[in-house]
Amino acid sequence: MTEWMNISPNQMTAKEVFELRRQGLTELAYESARRLYAADKSPQASSAMFWAAADMLKMCTEEDRIEEARKILTALQRLLPNVPDKEGWVQSAFERCEHLLRKKHTKKAGFDEISEHSQIGIWGEEVAVDYLRNLGYTILERDWHSGHRDIDIIAQQGDTVVFVEVKTRRNTDFGTPEQAVDWKKRRNLRLAINHYVKYKMIDNPTRFDIITVVGSLGTPHPAINHIEDVYIMT
Repeated sequence: MTEWMNISPNQMTAKEVFELRRQGLTELAYESARRLYAADKSPQASSAMFWAAADMLKMCTEEDRIEEARKILTALQRLLPNVPDKEGWVQSAFERCEHLLRKKHTKKAGFDEISEHSQIGIWGEEVAVDYLRNLGYTILERDWHSGHRDIDIIAQQGDTVVFVEVKTRRNTDFGTPEQAVDWKKRRNLRLAINHYVKYKMIDNPTRFDIITVVGSLGTPHPAINHIEDVYIMT
């Protein structure tokens, strides 16, 4: 990290901006990309600007800097036509940014403004995240979107990257939650997982799990069932 602190953002190249992103230096990468893009509108500089801004939007959203995040989203939208996107990853990343801001707005607006079904789903995901953290998992992503497909939780257990689908129900009167993960849902999850693995260039072992949560909002001890290593049509 010290190595980068001696380099002025004005001296950065697109390649160096991507290296800053890889090292997790989000703010420095963003500032460097802005200065690079101000002087260079090439596809390489546009790409560096887009991905650094997407990282910054995520950071701002997590830190409740919502107005700043909204401005970055507007800038990302303007950048879209200039960023190479043969695999569709740029458009997908933009949609994830939109989704992240919408979800944050919904949470800040309060549960009363969303449907009871959505409330149960959000609650169930929070329960699943707490459960995994208590088991020592590291949470890498939540609600990661690939177009219209989404992965509820992406976590890491040791060297293994674990993709988790969370299903929440008040009871099991109409079947167990895991029965809702049918062949169509599994196909969409497989496509989203393949996208994430390529996008992040993951060569670690991977696994698909289902976590079911049965209970009502505020239930102190909901029933949790963790089904590991579910077949997902490779």
